[in-house]
Amino acid sequence: MTGVRPRRTDGAALPVVAVVGPTATGKTALAVALASRLGGEVVNADSMQLYRGMDIGTAKPDLHERGGVPHHLLDLWDVREPASVAEYRRRARAEIDRLRAAGVVPLLVGGSGLYVRAVLDELDFPGTDPAVRARLEAELADGGAAALHGRLAVLDPAAAAAILPSNGRRLVRALEVVELTGRPFAARMPDPRPHYPAVTVGLDRAVAALDERVALRVDRMWAAGFVDEVAALDAAGLRAGPTASRALGYAQVLQQFDGTLTAAEARERTVVSTRRFVRRQRSWFRRDAGTTWFDAARPDLLPRVLDLLAARAATPADRRIEG
Repeated sequence: MTGVRPRRTDGAALPVVAVVGPTATGKTALAVALASRLGGEVVNADSMQLYRGMDIGTAKPDLHERGGVPHHLLDLWDVREPASVAEYRRRARAEIDRLRAAGVVPLLVGGSGLYVRAVLDELDFPGTDPAVRARLEAELADGGAAALHGRLAVLDPAAAAAILPSNGRRLVRALEVVELTGRPFAARMPDPRPHYPAVTVGLDRAVAALDERVALRVDRMWAAGFVDEVAALDAAGLRAGPTASRALGYAQVLQQFDGTLTAAEARERTVVSTRRFVRRQRSWFRRDAGTTWFDAARPDLLPRVLDLLAARAATPADRRIEG
């Protein structure tokens, strides 16, 4: 098939096309190709591409890679700012609403599963208590992330399994939610209630192939000047950022600067950590029965995805697509 154009241009009917899946599967290239065929625009759903200056390490698409397709929600935050899923959702939905009202297909693209779900579904984000947050952050500073992770493993094993033992910020948030609500952090993720009609396309590859792509991606990062990028961000306050400073690759290079890792160790740990992250991403996205999965290595990927979208265009716009 040569292309698909949306059959409905009224904002209430136009679906969101989400392109999701693990890191290094090729989501950006597919999204740009789809946007070119559909007359669509990309809305970023990669949590680290929201940060200004975090370009090489996040594989943020440059102007050439964007292929003339408008991209939204890149470079929103300073690296010193903490991430906020609720704020991201507000901004992403504003962009999507604007595009749909104009009859433009929004393509929500990225590997940050919670961010994608926050936009497409109705989620309840518990509030925060400054006193509880301050106490947990003091415990983190005094005892380290491992102690908090051990406590979370007792209170909420599912949440502990999904959060890196070194991710102090997420551990604090999970323990805060458990304390404030009396319920497991994972229990705050109910069955999806759609906010938009959506077609969700999942990309994946064979594990061995994806491991190889991750290693190649890290090699390219270093060759492109990634260490210099981290140094510049370090000078701009990266270490003060509770989210950005823990990003894959950035955290390891900061350890290299501190002398706790050699240059070779920082590079290798970036590969290993990214591969582990890929497996967690795959587990997250596979939970959604509404995602139609494709092998990203297949040579007919684009026409097959276009065929899916053409078929879904004939279905009622107010139901989630089930693959």
